[in-house]
Amino acid sequence: MKPIQILVEKNVPCEMRDGVILYADIYRPNEEGTFPVLLTRLPYSKDLPHYSHRYLDTNRLVENGFVVIIQDVRGRFQSEGEFQSFRQEANDGYDTVEWAASLPFSTGKVGMFGMSYYGYTQLMAATKRPPHLAAIFPAMTLNDQRNGASYRNGVYQPGFTETWTLESIAPDLLMRKYGEPKKRADALRSLADQLNKLDELYQFAPVNQWLPLKELKVAEFFFEELEHPIEDDDYWKESSIIDKYEDLQIPAYHLGGWYDCFIGPTLTNYSEMTKTGKHQKLIVGPWGHGYFASIQGECSFGVHASGDWIDLGGNITDLHIRWFNHWLKGIDIGLEAEPPVRIFVMGINEWRDEWEWPLARTQYTNFYLHSSGKANTKNGDGELSLMCPVDEAFDSYLYDPKNPVPTKGGSTLFAGPLTMGPFDQREIEEREDVLVYSTEPLTEAIEVTGQVKVKLWASTDAKDTDFTAKLVDTAPDGKALILTEGIVNAKYRNGFQPEKELTGEVVEYEIDLWATSNVFLQGHRITLEISSSSSPHYLPNPNTGNSLVESKQTRTAKQTIFHNEQYPSKLILPVVPVDK
Repeated sequence: MKPIQILVEKNVPCEMRDGVILYADIYRPNEEGTFPVLLTRLPYSKDLPHYSHRYLDTNRLVENGFVVIIQDVRGRFQSEGEFQSFRQEANDGYDTVEWAASLPFSTGKVGMFGMSYYGYTQLMAATKRPPHLAAIFPAMTLNDQRNGASYRNGVYQPGFTETWTLESIAPDLLMRKYGEPKKRADALRSLADQLNKLDELYQFAPVNQWLPLKELKVAEFFFEELEHPIEDDDYWKESSIIDKYEDLQIPAYHLGGWYDCFIGPTLTNYSEMTKTGKHQKLIVGPWGHGYFASIQGECSFGVHASGDWIDLGGNITDLHIRWFNHWLKGIDIGLEAEPPVRIFVMGINEWRDEWEWPLARTQYTNFYLHSSGKANTKNGDGELSLMCPVDEAFDSYLYDPKNPVPTKGGSTLFAGPLTMGPFDQREIEEREDVLVYSTEPLTEAIEVTGQVKVKLWASTDAKDTDFTAKLVDTAPDGKALILTEGIVNAKYRNGFQPEKELTGEVVEYEIDLWATSNVFLQGHRITLEISSSSSPHYLPNPNTGNSLVESKQTRTAKQTIFHNEQYPSKLILPVVPVDK
């Protein structure tokens, strides 16, 4: 096969409907003819290979007969305009797709690819139904900023939001703001100083006066978002797709990771978009956000788990080529007859194909909380079992927002990739403000694949507070690896509309731990941790009825967890029958 030369055109202008010019780099085969276009739109610079090419070999895309276009979104790097996080991407995406389709070397068929922010630029563009957009491949992305980005179940996420804004967005804003070399150098040096003490800055309150961005005087959108409470639907819906799934009439290949900060939205996007009747596919590996290695956290899942191998059957670039060959070139390889879902099952560390998500054979099973009132720490008497509780003492702990439970692994995104993934929780489980409930060592393996929830009956002496839940696989040697976790804010326990302040009543909270796929092996224990904080993943609740977003006042709260006949707190696991 003759090697294909690649032509590169830098800073090609594309005019938006309001006259703003966005700039793109174009990579195309040095051959006569027309080719389908693969487009990505990102805020991290088209000129930086780590971001613009990231987990894909874009040269291979071109060598396989595609034009690849990488565009700086509005207000970023080479492109004109003002950057507003997510809010301008629907219309700009539509305009760019139609421009790409009109290029003289284009067949008129356009696909989109990209992860995280540039996974979402695909979905936002697709809600506008550009006529020439034929298929998309959104990886590890969201569906609403209040669902895993800025917030989760009513709780602000400083680890994600502050890190992303300061580390990924602020540098270019400073470059654009300061043209004079010395002022620019001073500003970037100040930014570096702030980044070096980010762990300390996560504790800064109130967040609406967050010191680094106030001093740097950039990223006003960060503070604008804080001015809008999550119940302000008109504001947040502009950057949301949760009420626009019917408009997403397009084939989509969804890529996720069990330790990705957007695994919940990714799975929801797949499930909801299957209802449109357009072909959808889903693959979920044991990966963290943008991190496709076979080693995640403190666990190795085997070489075949890597995004470079995927069970020795190809890599992530291969998946893209097959997908876009089908939808943009009409090459029939039996794609639509294949099982649409592929998941990596941890514990046994195997890839498996499935015909639906969630799995039809799932047996949702209640594991009830038990103790004699001393479930605090891993050395307490907390138990999980299939037996319903009858007459049992409650468990309690003091939650101090000035001494929150530290985040250790899980589906996080802050301070670098090694903060995410399966990390040992034994140190966390030594804290008195962490309740630990475990099954007896399993006499046979149990597979848990699907959505995990906790129904928690609890009271507090605070006006408002949070409760957290964490699912852990505890090995015979005591190593306790986090699988998935969740949080709920009492004020927003029933959605985006606030509830009245608490007055000591017993309330049932549903904590959505999103999803996992793991086989708890024989001899292992299923463990559930209950607490009220995980910092800096979540902003500690001050227990005052206000938030550390706008206040720095705090107080301790006495939290009481009930598990009896009247208030049967439980962990609900999606148990899948294990083949024997």
